[in-house]
Amino acid sequence: MNFRSSRSEEPDINLTPLIDVVFLLLIFFMVSTTFKRESQLNIDLPRASAQPVDTSDHPLEITIDAEGRIFVNRQGLVNNQLATLMKAMQQAVGDRTDMPLIISADGKTPHQAVVTAMDAARKLGITHLSLATQHNE
Repeated sequence: MNFRSSRSEEPDINLTPLIDVVFLLLIFFMVSTTFKRESQLNIDLPRASAQPVDTSDHPLEITIDAEGRIFVNRQGLVNNQLATLMKAMQQAVGDRTDMPLIISADGKTPHQAVVTAMDAARKLGITHLSLATQHNE
């Protein structure tokens, strides 16, 4: 009785389970990764000890960088004049004066730029105004 075969068989490696495991790990890491929403503009917010306010409605966002340039909903203005800012805010708000307004100003921004933004909000009748800060740790 000869149990040996006449041809030699090479052992083969089945890569299908390895590919399945790698694919499942890839899906796991993609699903479990958290993404942090950061502003597209590089601003350094002032510090405060108050807790953040939940704004479930889409607020109007005014961002002021360190040089005093003003952005309404991440769209830059051609100049920092009050009339230009009011026109951009009016287009973003429309008739909704109850829309919340968040002013995110860099800690080193000129004070006049923030006052101009607050003055424009007052003239448009926007009463829900917030100043964005970083939590003091």
